[in-house]
Amino acid sequence: MLAISSGRTVPKSATAVDIPVASDELDQLGADRKRIAELQGFEGEIGQTLVLAGATDQAIDVLVGLGARDDITVDTLRRAAAAFVRAVSGHKAVATTLAEQAGSLDASLVLRAIVEGLGLASYSYNEQKSKPTPATLRKATVVASGKGIKLAIDQGNASVAAVTLARDLVNRPGGSLLPAVFADIAKSVGTAAGLKVTVWDEKRIAKEKLGGLIGVNKGSTHPARFVTLSYTPKGNPTARLAFVGKGVTFDSGGLSLKTGLGMMSMKIDMGGAAAVLGAMTLLPILNAPVAVTAYLPLTDNMVNGDATRPGDVLTARNGTTIEVLNTDAEGRLILADALSLAAEAKPDAIIDIATLTGAVTAALGPKIAGVLGTDDVVAACEKAAAATSEPVWHLPLPADYRSMLDSKIADLRNIGTGPYGGALTAGLFLQEFTNGLPWAHIDLGVTASVDADDGINIVGGTGVGVRLLAELAASWGA
Repeated sequence: MLAISSGRTVPKSATAVDIPVASDELDQLGADRKRIAELQGFEGEIGQTLVLAGATDQAIDVLVGLGARDDITVDTLRRAAAAFVRAVSGHKAVATTLAEQAGSLDASLVLRAIVEGLGLASYSYNEQKSKPTPATLRKATVVASGKGIKLAIDQGNASVAAVTLARDLVNRPGGSLLPAVFADIAKSVGTAAGLKVTVWDEKRIAKEKLGGLIGVNKGSTHPARFVTLSYTPKGNPTARLAFVGKGVTFDSGGLSLKTGLGMMSMKIDMGGAAAVLGAMTLLPILNAPVAVTAYLPLTDNMVNGDATRPGDVLTARNGTTIEVLNTDAEGRLILADALSLAAEAKPDAIIDIATLTGAVTAALGPKIAGVLGTDDVVAACEKAAAATSEPVWHLPLPADYRSMLDSKIADLRNIGTGPYGGALTAGLFLQEFTNGLPWAHIDLGVTASVDADDGINIVGGTGVGVRLLAELAASWGA
């Protein structure tokens, strides 16, 4: 991971430094640099960069666009830092002066965002490479002065580490990230972060009557696991939250088998659990004032001679019977058990996060997650999403759509009766297991991965949801 620290001046070891430029302030570059910028098509838009030749005994200069001066936000500087680090990836040590562009913005948030931009845009996943290419860029210095710098830098680095953890998990092949392996990783990193971690094996899962998880796992040769992580703040917690993350480590669709193309990316189907795990490791660093318990049901969804069949009926933890009419709608089955357990603890709010439906991506595209649930909890998710620039869109839970889940032989069917509104009926299904508590469901769709480098994201797992959930807990009730 890129080593990021602060300094009052550009260190002599830095061989590249940025020159932040607002699109409406190009004249301030001076005549020569402005002419070069114009010739190269550099207009100062967010994410634009232009490497300038420096003197032989000096670091090279890199113009970095900020967009219009009056429109600069914390995320502008995060994105600018990401653009800068991509432009200088061939250097060993670099420095950025972006923190000097904070203006009236919160300086600590700006510093943290710059660190996130630098660290996340320099991420790479090399675990499966026989001869991984080591990163050239090893050190970045954020030029800054004032109070609270170390804390902000430390929190930024912790955020990068938490998202990196989630990205590594999402990028790992499903054949190696088995439920027991994921559980072992959660135990290790959770304990190291000061969390209380409990892992249930298949015998305990059966004893606890987690019928949805058992039903999905029937098609697998690898037993399921259920992980609980607990964070308790110093002093009296201001509230108690529950985070629930879908952990399908690979999704073949079960007997309702996916197409070959549809199956190619299904190692990402534990993106919700990865996001929750990453967020939980970040809470102690942020000194979140709330107590949080996380629930991670872990299994793959495979096919064998005794896999759950369409038409089978499962009984969830809370006693609700579910007619399974499509085994590829499996995430909601394991979430049903996890939500039931969370509801039994009677927290102030429950937030679940999952790569649940393709319908949400059809509605919102590949960069925006859907959020459904109780209005006040949804509003808190929207606020955290805005603060971290991990966008969500509030979708409805139409009461008259609930009848689409009525089953003739069980309490519920696991899919709606028609081809439309799949994200909404999935939310209505999950709501049945919240026991009426304040709750929000974040449907990630395909936002858990990207096909091309984009902003702070690198091809593969995004770690989306980590920063959103951590911010939600850190700012709850504020």
